[in-house]
Amino acid sequence: MTGRPPTSSTTFYDRVEHAVLQAGLIVMGALHPHRVDAKQLDGGTLILLGAGKSFWPTLKSAPEWPGDHPVDRWSTRVVGQLARDLGAEAHFPFGGPPYAPFIDWALKSGRTFSSPVGALVHDTVGMMISYRGALHFTEEFIIPEVPGTSPCINCPAPCSQTCPVGALNNQNFYDVGACHAHLSTAAGQTCMTGGCLARLSCPLSEGAGREAEQSAHHMKAFHPS
Repeated sequence: MTGRPPTSSTTFYDRVEHAVLQAGLIVMGALHPHRVDAKQLDGGTLILLGAGKSFWPTLKSAPEWPGDHPVDRWSTRVVGQLARDLGAEAHFPFGGPPYAPFIDWALKSGRTFSSPVGALVHDTVGMMISYRGALHFTEEFIIPEVPGTSPCINCPAPCSQTCPVGALNNQNFYDVGACHAHLSTAAGQTCMTGGCLARLSCPLSEGAGREAEQSAHHMKAFHPS
């Protein structure tokens, strides 16, 4: 875990971020819903939470591991506890339908953008995005300003050239059938054990600190054998 402990001079946002880091997550964005016309929220402050470098080892030492759906069960418990401790309402990107509009919230945070192949890209974890929940506070408090400029502007877009079967592309975004078919072949085991090659090719994806074991877990959930 990282993060400077709160002091008398830290802001409420700093305190939230510290608590999030201590729980094994990272803040992936913050927004004032009414200022950006965020879906399903009227006001206050929304903090988006996701998986960072400490997420995987934290999960593997938790009571939810291994079991069924350990990531979602862990997220429910941990984000729920953060909400109770900090006085917020918890939202999750799973458990629907209906589903909370995380894509809308992410894009309106100014830290997440559409990549050249349509998949989301984040300013610090690249295309290895994993939102685990969000905290909605009724109060509107100060949040960091962000440039709001896509990191893809001056990027040579390796994501558009790396997928062996062109499943992620700028024509129809995501050819799920082609992806699944490739993953069922011997050649597709590289993606199954190490993660999506297109997403890994994003220069910013290294910032996620994603372990191959974690990627393999998500790939198996996406494409069970």
